[in-house]
Formats: sequence, C-alpha cells, structure tokens
Amino acid sequence: MNFKHLHYFWVAAKSGGILRAGEQLHTTPQTLSGQIKLLEERLGRALFRKRGRNLELTEAGRVALGYADQIFSLGAELEDALQRDAMRERVLDFRVGVADSVAKSVAYRLLEPALSMDVPVRLICQEGKFPELLAQLALNRLDLVLADEPMGKKLSVRAFNHPLGRSGMSFFCASTLRSKLGADFPACLHGAPMLIPGAQASLRPQLEAWLTLHQLQPRIVGEFDDGALMSAFGREGRGVFLAPTALEADTMTQYGVELLGRSDELGEEFFAVSVERRITHPCVVAITDTARGQLFGR
Repeated sequence: MNFKHLHYFWVAAKSGGILRAGEQLHTTPQTLSGQIKLLEERLGRALFRKRGRNLELTEAGRVALGYADQIFSLGAELEDALQRDAMRERVLDFRVGVADSVAKSVAYRLLEPALSMDVPVRLICQEGKFPELLAQLALNRLDLVLADEPMGKKLSVRAFNHPLGRSGMSFFCASTLRSKLGADFPACLHGAPMLIPGAQASLRPQLEAWLTLHQLQPRIVGEFDDGALMSAFGREGRGVFLAPTALEADTMTQYGVELLGRSDELGEEFFAVSVERRITHPCVVAITDTARGQLFGR
C-alpha cells in the first residue's frame, strides 16, 4: 500500500471534500482525485461516492478512515517521541561529587561555570566522603570529584588530579564582636572567641600551627565540619571564623560580617579529580578554566 495515497484519502475525508483537501495539501483536485483512485484500485473497493455535488464515505471508506486515524495517530506519536529524545540528547548530564570538607560556597563558585555554557546542562550533584566519591568515580558513576586535597597515590583508582588553585584565608566576625576586639590583626585574636574547622579538615593543622607561630591563644567556642554552619554562628557574633579569601566579598555580603584580616600563610587548595588525564569534558573545561583564570587566579 502506498501510504501517501492513504494520507490523501485521510485528509480528504477529514476536511470534507477534494477541494478543501487540495488546499491543505497544496495540490490540485485532479492530482488528489487521481491519487485516491489509485488507492481504491489497490484496495479493490470504492471509498467515496457522490451525493449530489458532494462526496461521502462508503462503508469501506468508513472502515478505511478508522484504520487511517490509528495509523497517522501513531505516526504523530512516533514523531513526538523522537523529538523528545532529541531534546533530551541535547541536554548534557554532568555528574559531580563534592567532598563534604569543601565549603558549600566554594563548591557553588566552582560549579557555576558549568551551568553558564551555551549547551544546556543538567547538574547531578552528590556530596560525601572523598574516598567514597572516588569509588563512584572509578565506576564511571561520576564525571568529576571536587575536593580540598589531591587523590593519594596509594589509592587503586585510575584517576588524575587537576589543581584548580589555592586561596589564602580571611578572618571575619560580626560588627558587635569587632567592637570588643581592641588590638590590630592578628593580635586581636588572642583571647577572642573563635570558631574553627573540625578535626578532619585539611585546614585545621595549618591553623593550629599558625596560631602557635604567632603566639596567639584564642578561646575556642566551637568546632564545625560544615563551613556554612560555622559562618552562621559567626554571623550571630558567637566568634571569629575563617573563610577563603577568594570568597571574601561573598562572605561579607552573605553573612553581614566584617573583615578582621587575612593571611596567605594559611590556605586551602582545591582539586578536580577525573578519569581523564587530559581534560575534554566541556563542563570540566569550563570549571578548570574559570577557577584558574578568575576565582583563584586573581
């Protein structure tokens, strides 16, 4: 069966005549009638009969119309399904693991360039312990892992460290607390209430050594694994806290705190870990380029 002939018949039956069908199909009535005639010859049954100056469906025509409705309805569904698949194919899934030791504000600033590309990206973000995320990376369940430390050589994971940059650390506190700290930085930290990263944080031993070097003994009032929670306590005036200098302006705006001072002797390094030795994933390229050129390159 020639389905083009069937389509002509279907449009003619739906539109109520050869003339209207010809206008819809942009063809002449003579051509349309000839095509429908070929279909009738193929089926061996008349599909239309004349009723005065009009055409009406025969019994065979009504049967044929029912099947044609189903056929072209399925055709439309097929077209819609393939178009939806094409739309999904154009969206790039980007699966990222973020080590829970990385501050949320840093993670956002690192990942934001991936969502600003010309290609639509769907970010699938997972937080967890660094070793557990590396295991997911090894199984190709993640495209990238963000961490504040490089992957160790002892791990049997075939992946590669891509340094993103280093940021010094800035010290902040609420204005109500700042007025009570008389000395200049860093001497003002001596005896001051202080909020520090938890024992597992990579910054913790650096901070302890730095305080010892400068003969400072702050009063530790809280230890936090979550940097955002530490900053929230700092906003309420509970103590001095630290955040990366690269996010200095963001920290002051978000938490309404004042800058006490900064130190490049303290710092956090950030790494992108992927299974690619040479970065080719467009999202990872955007992240590394922005981090090295803008976020940590200033």
